[in-house]
Amino acid sequence: MKHLFFLLVLALPATALCQASVGYYPFNSFGLFTVSTNPDKLVWLDGRLQTNSLFEQLSTTFCPMVNVKRTERVNYYVGPGIQINALNSVNGDKILEGYSLHVGVRAAPVASLPNLRIAFELSPSARSNFKSGVFYSYLGLVWHFRKRADQ
Repeated sequence: MKHLFFLLVLALPATALCQASVGYYPFNSFGLFTVSTNPDKLVWLDGRLQTNSLFEQLSTTFCPMVNVKRTERVNYYVGPGIQINALNSVNGDKILEGYSLHVGVRAAPVASLPNLRIAFELSPSARSNFKSGVFYSYLGLVWHFRKRADQ
């Protein structure tokens, strides 16, 4: 939990000045911390970091997303992902860990808190050699930073 707090402290100053979002997906076998560019745009980028341990597993996923349908309170999106782990180079392993496809929705269920979003995502993932894979589902909370005029 203190690692999550540390990451939030680092991310908040940068995201507070622009239209971006930060989120946490705690409801799976490993927690995911995510920082995204403006998810209300047609195309946006999402970066994810596993938070189950600090040094043992630093898997990072980069996902360019495309909004398929956008309404005032709900975004439906899809996009590919590439998963890397920089610590693998210490052991002499490949940095590239695998690929994924993300299909998800971000919804603002509370009208009085339009920046708070509930995120749900399905993601089939494959190792870099395509010999194995897993199907993930993610459920989490996202806070969308927006300019004052947009709120």
